Amino acid sequence: MTLADMAQLLSADPDYRVIRRLQPSTHFDRAAVGPVKRVAVLDTETTGLSSATDVIIELALVVMDIDTLTGQPVGEVLVFDGFQDPGRPIPKEVQQLTGISDAMVKGQALDEAAISSIMDGVQWVVAHNAGFDRPFVEQRLSYFADLPWACSFADIPWKQHGIGSAKLEALAAHYGWFYDAHRADMDCHALAAVLGQPVGDTGQLGWQLLLSALDAPQYTLQATGAPFDAKDALKARGYRWDGVQRVWHTRVASEQGLRDECAWLGDHVYANPRAQVAVAEVNALARYSARTPQFVSHAVRAT
Repeated sequence: MTLADMAQLLSADPDYRVIRRLQPSTHFDRAAVGPVKRVAVLDTETTGLSSATDVIIELALVVMDIDTLTGQPVGEVLVFDGFQDPGRPIPKEVQQLTGISDAMVKGQALDEAAISSIMDGVQWVVAHNAGFDRPFVEQRLSYFADLPWACSFADIPWKQHGIGSAKLEALAAHYGWFYDAHRADMDCHALAAVLGQPVGDTGQLGWQLLLSALDAPQYTLQATGAPFDAKDALKARGYRWDGVQRVWHTRVASEQGLRDECAWLGDHVYANPRAQVAVAEVNALARYSARTPQFVSHAVRAT
């Protein structure tokens, strides 16, 4: 009996789950039944967490066409993966996490012509933590600012659909794969594979949910003037603290969500029924970028 036979036998038993090594897809042998939308799945490895002080050391792109009716990828898959010498030693914790050493990047530079070529015709970009990757990439290659972005971590409510963790390794394991994580190229292949699977009981593939999120209105809400003693409630609800602007903020994915969030703030944070928060509508061209959106005042309670 071969290992494949044994794996198939175990998979047939409800008391066992078999996790297989992910094999990257280079071609999807199916025809589109509707219009296609070319997407670049992107991932970076960097010297640290701040796009203001740190730099990219690896950039990977996996480009494919998505059938907008079925959510299925079709045709050829294009791949770019390249290193960039940061001009300074890579921190040891980054080397341990990514496996990228100073020797691997020494003298290396991203091939901008190759990146421009593979990005030709791309209509949108997906990253699993777009709020991290987008500022780094736009700083290095400014034309990425002209494309709409989606975030597979934030734009799909994985936990609401019965999937326990939104981390990419956990999502891959949920669908039966393991892979060498924290290298940009394999992270892109893993994300593309995950998005080609149905999400919970939605009846839709991950790609379809992202395409819907791409066109849906989204809002950034700042809980301006929130009292100090509300910080625990705000944090528990998912608000994040902006240490520069000194304000709690969150992202809301729909107009109804914005109304619900304002109602929650009125009930749990603000004692003044005339309190105002700051709200900015952010479309996919600006979403997850480091650019400051245009905020306007918004009443917590409708009058």
